[in-house]
Amino acid sequence: MSYSVAYLGPKGTFTQKAVDALFPNQSLISYQTIPACIDAVKYGHVKYSVVPLENTLEGTVNLTIDYLINEKSLKIVSEIVVPVEQHFMVHPNHKEHWKEIEVIYSHPHALAQCHQFLNQEMRQAEVETYASTGAAAKFVSENPEKLVGAIANDQAAKEYGLEIVKANIHDFANNETRFVVLHKNDSALRINRLSMKGFKTKVMISLPTDHAGALHQVLSAFAWRRINLSKIESRPMKIGLGHYYFLIDIDQKMDDILIPNTIAEIEAIGCHVELLGSYPYYSTEQLKND
Repeated sequence: MSYSVAYLGPKGTFTQKAVDALFPNQSLISYQTIPACIDAVKYGHVKYSVVPLENTLEGTVNLTIDYLINEKSLKIVSEIVVPVEQHFMVHPNHKEHWKEIEVIYSHPHALAQCHQFLNQEMRQAEVETYASTGAAAKFVSENPEKLVGAIANDQAAKEYGLEIVKANIHDFANNETRFVVLHKNDSALRINRLSMKGFKTKVMISLPTDHAGALHQVLSAFAWRRINLSKIESRPMKIGLGHYYFLIDIDQKMDDILIPNTIAEIEAIGCHVELLGSYPYYSTEQLKND
C-alpha cells in the first residue's frame, strides 16, 4: 500500500537517512521546518511524519516536543536512532586543492560538532551557517566556481555529487540522533525489515500547584511497581515562571494493568497525565552491518 511520508528536508539530511530506513518504498515529501512536517500529518497531507527528537550532544529538540505537546492531536508511533557521522565535502573541481577552500557551510550543530577539524585543519576558512547540512551541500554543488565546502553526511555527498575529502571529522564518535514517527492515531508502527531494539511509552505529566511533594509521589508510583524509567525531563508550560511539564519515558510497552494503574495513582493526587505514544524503537546501525 502506497502513501506519503513527510520529513524535515531538504534531501541529504540526517532526517532523510532516518526516513529512508523506515519507509524505503513510500513517497517522501520534504518540508523546511518541524512545524510544517507536523502540520502535514495533522491536516492529512501525508500519513506519517519523521522529525528529530533528541541528539546525544545537543539534547532534546525542544521545537519538536513543544509543538507536539501543544497540538495534542498526534502520537509517536515509532522511533529510530541514526548515528551522526559528519564529513567534509567539496565540488569535484576542487578535490585536489581542498585545503584552499575559503568558506565552509553547514548547520550550526554540525559546525559545533566538528570544532577540532575546523580549528586544526581549516583555520584559514570562514565558517557560515546554513539551515541544514543538506542545504549546505546543495549550495556547494550549485556553485562549482566558488572555493566553498560543506560539512554533511555521506548521503548528501551522493545526492549532490560532491567529493568527500575528509571523512568522519566529528569530535565525538558516539553522537546519535533520535527520530520519531508521528501519526494521527496511537497504533504502534512496526518496521518488519528492521529488528526491534525495544519498546517504550512516553507520557507527559503536569503537577498540581498546591500539592507539596507531588513529583516525589509521581516517581514513587513507578518505583514501587519496579517500572524502569529511561528518561525524565522538564519543559516550561509557557504560562509563567516555575510551571513545568514533566516528560517521562517508560522502558516498556503500554499494558492493560501495570501502567494504567500507575497513571490512575498519579491522577489521584491531582496530576494531569497525557500519553504521547507507546512504540517500538530501532537503529540504522543494523543496516550498516547487513
